[in-house]
Formats: sequence, structure tokens, C-alpha cells
Amino acid sequence: MHIHCLGINHTTASIGLRERLAFTEDSLRAALARVGCGGMENSFNELVILSTCNRTEIYAVSDRIEADDLELLLAETRRIPLDEFQPHLYRHMDEDVVYHLLRVASGLDSLVLGEPQILGQVTNALELARGAGSSGPLLSRLFQSAIHAGKRARTETHIARNPASVSSLAASLAERSVHNLAKAQIVILGAGEMAELAVEALRKRGAAKVLVLNRTLEKAETLAKRWQAEASTFERMGEALSAADVLIASTGAPHTIIHPGIVERIMLERPTRPLVMIDIAMPRDIDSLCNEIPNVNVYDMDSLHTRLEHSLAEREAEVPKVEAILSQEQASFMAYFNSLDMLPLIAEVRQQAEAIRQAELQKTLRRLPDLSDAERARVEALTMALVKKLLDAPTNRLRAQANTPTAPEYAQVARTLFGLSATD
Repeated sequence: MHIHCLGINHTTASIGLRERLAFTEDSLRAALARVGCGGMENSFNELVILSTCNRTEIYAVSDRIEADDLELLLAETRRIPLDEFQPHLYRHMDEDVVYHLLRVASGLDSLVLGEPQILGQVTNALELARGAGSSGPLLSRLFQSAIHAGKRARTETHIARNPASVSSLAASLAERSVHNLAKAQIVILGAGEMAELAVEALRKRGAAKVLVLNRTLEKAETLAKRWQAEASTFERMGEALSAADVLIASTGAPHTIIHPGIVERIMLERPTRPLVMIDIAMPRDIDSLCNEIPNVNVYDMDSLHTRLEHSLAEREAEVPKVEAILSQEQASFMAYFNSLDMLPLIAEVRQQAEAIRQAELQKTLRRLPDLSDAERARVEALTMALVKKLLDAPTNRLRAQANTPTAPEYAQVARTLFGLSATD
């Protein structure tokens, strides 16, 4: 039995190709159903698909060493010719699959080192596979091990404790800059990807009052609806700035849109109330001279990148600690995985012993017809206890040897000693 992984991610393919190979939840369920309903039972025993914006990976269990059918499955389900994405694929088998998935779940294989979202995505992939009936005991155990490793990495190290993207850093800076983020008025300028990531990060930190301003109301409303925020247009800029505690600017404007004059007028109305302005736009949305206005603090991309480099350096320093955790989890899973080869032999030994016990017990009981039911039960319990005690040591030894290079020889000796037929 072998575990396979076929994948494509941000290191091997462009975002355009990754988008085409990504699964929606409905298409993912349909693909999983091909195993769950027996449609691919001759190829794979189990199947789990992990699909995010940065990766699409198929995990499968098969009796075969080859896994070419996984490529065909990806081509058929995503309706993309195989030759368009085949050069961008990576493939892993058995122990390499285990190591890879552990790295994925812990955030070591992410575009942003240590990012937390991937752990939830790995968990969701397993839940979807279970719901479709495509994940069996082996992949369930593997994904549970990966989820456990990911949780350990996040609780036992600092791999995910420092912001590691400009948007999350802006949100973290906003949180530190106000007394109570839940009560602070947050204004977001722009409704693009960076703005949405900032809103998401703010919401996760407890921000409750968020206003999204954009040139077009429709885009502002689309973003606001996803995150239960308010929406308006740039026409409310002055009013919004007057009420803001934190402003995060992320528009696509080709020039600055917030100038010292408007900020000075606003601060005259609220001289003792600080205003934090975080500019994550490129080119900048906020004139740097605004930073000279009393009680106004402006952070631009340069200052944020300095902080970001420091955060990433702190995360990178945690990598050896995470890898030590992954080594432990990998060894634990591989001990289980390798023991699977011994399980049929152990089952045969126990079946043989049980058959002998039953036969000898019946002979004895026929010779002792006057025994009461209670006495017969005690005799049977005695035989069961003897068999269990006699087999405990050899079967435990077989399990222990399953994870060693000499396991095949050990198994053959055991078959000879117990008089079992040899396997192919």
C-alpha cells in the first residue's frame, strides 16, 4: 500500500494556472465522489483534495507504485489538457508525502511563512473527503497527524505570532495604536485585494466599526457585505476622516489623495484625539507631510516593510523549532504506517491460534460432559487468557520490527515458525 501526492503550488505555477486548477467546493465534492462511490476503486482506495488560492494537491492511497491516474483525474475534473499543467506538477510518495503535508499544515510551505489560514484549509479538506466517503483510515490518520503538527507548531513556537504580510501588519499596528479596537472607528480607503486582507485581519482582531470608502459604491458594498462593514464613496472622505481613529489607505490612485490641508482642518476640530494613518498603497495615497501635523501618525510602505522584514526574520528563526516538531510527528506516523504491513501477518497468527484454541476446547469439553455452564465458561476463559499471553510477546515484537529495514525477513521467519503460507 502506498500514499501518493500530486500537486501544483505558488512555487511551480503562475497564479493564472493555479486559478484554473483550483476546485470550487461543488467541483471538489464531485471529484471526491469518484472514489467515494466506487468510480475509481480500481485505482485508488482513498482520496483527499486540498485546494486553496496557492495550491491544488491530491492525496491518494493505492496498492500501486504508479499514480498516473491522478494526473488524468486532475485534467478531467478541471477540464484542462494535461500537457498545459503537467510540467508544473510535483509528486511525492509514502514518507515524502508525510513530510510534505506536515510542512503544509504547519505553514512552512506557504507563500507567507507560518500563515494561519492553511491549517483550517487542511482541516476542511479532510472533512469534505469524509463527507464524500473518499477518505479511509490511512488518509484520515495522516491528515489528523498533520493537523496536530500544525497546532503544535502554532502553540509551541512563535511561527505564526508576528504579522507576516503588509495587510496583517497594518491591522496589528492599528490594534496597538488605539485603546480599544472594538470601539475604534476604522476607515478603509479602497476596495481591492490589499484592502480586503486588511479588513479581514482587523475583523479577526475584534474591530467592529469599519467603513469602506471607494471611488465606486458597488465595489465598496461588495467588500463591506463580506465583512459586515459599512460602505460609501470618496465623497464622504471629510466626514469619515473626522470620525476616524485609524485610516488604512489602499487605493489604486496614481497620486496622493489625502493632503495636509484637509487633515489640518480635521485635527483642528479634534486636537486631542489622535489619528493613525496607515498607507499600504503604491504609489502612496497619503502625503508624507501629514506626519508633521500634531497628533497624527503616518506609516507608509517603507516603514511597514521594515517592520515586516523584522517579523519575517522572527518567524524564520522559529523554523528549526517547527522542524523538530515535524520530525517527531513524522516518526510517529511512519511507525504506524510501516506497522500496517505487519497487521495481516499478526491477524493470521491470531486467527490460527484462535482456531486451534476452539478445536482443543471442544475436545476437552466433550470429555467433561458433567461440567456446569459456569465451569465451562471458566475453562473457556482460561484458554483465551493462555492464548493471549502466549501471543502478546511475539505480536508486539512483530509490530516493533515493522519500522525497521529487516521487517520483511522478520515476517518470513514468523511465517515459517507459525506454519503460515508465504505471501507473494
